[in-house]
Amino acid sequence: MIRRRLYTEERYSPLARWSFRLALFSVPVVALAAGLYRAGMLDFQPAIATLSAGLGMALIAAAMGIVAFFITWETGWLGIGRAIAAVAIGGLVLAGPAAVLARGMMLPKLTDIATDPTDPPRFRALMLAHPRDANSLAFGGAAAAETQRMAYPGIKPVDLTATPEEAFNTVLALVQKRRWHILDAIPPRGTRRDGQIEAVAVSPVMGFRSDVSIRIRPTAKGARVDVRSSARYGIHDLGTNAQRIEALMADLAAERRRR
Repeated sequence: MIRRRLYTEERYSPLARWSFRLALFSVPVVALAAGLYRAGMLDFQPAIATLSAGLGMALIAAAMGIVAFFITWETGWLGIGRAIAAVAIGGLVLAGPAAVLARGMMLPKLTDIATDPTDPPRFRALMLAHPRDANSLAFGGAAAAETQRMAYPGIKPVDLTATPEEAFNTVLALVQKRRWHILDAIPPRGTRRDGQIEAVAVSPVMGFRSDVSIRIRPTAKGARVDVRSSARYGIHDLGTNAQRIEALMADLAAERRRR
């Protein structure tokens, strides 16, 4: 019995065992990066480094699992189940970030998107709450505006037949529904003052923060809504700001149709 146990242990694939262990370890590393950053206990760069380490572990574990699978298949060693599990766990950890990166790599390096890039909504309250090491709140200028127009031709203002006050209340309700952290909400005052909402949007998984400014301006037929979304950190928003604006404008258009 003892000899049989020793023989079985010797025939277990070490690569399958270690690929499985590494895949399991990658999960808490990624979760730790997200949890600590969302809690404010980790700055952006260390959080990205920790996340990258976890994703790197998952990638290596999946590659090791594939190799271990073929080794165990050919040799008859034990461990094929753990090799398959390592590939599955690594794939699950990598699936979401890989999809985001694949989409983002086809887009230009922009961190600030506005429906009116020639006259984007300004940040006022957020200027006071903006971290010093964060991206500048100054819009990128004519070059950035042209790049945005080419990459996101559908990002445009929404014109409403509602009064500026009605438009402001509708937009404010949509922002509250999204649970963005509202820093300031100034209602419009006829034709004398634009309405403005400033808020911080947080990504669902990692908790990356983006600063949002929404302007409600009176027009001859009602009101025009402009939105600006700016990633607080990083050199590439991977398309998230455009997605945020498009989703908000789509909901606003749906609300307009209901009324």
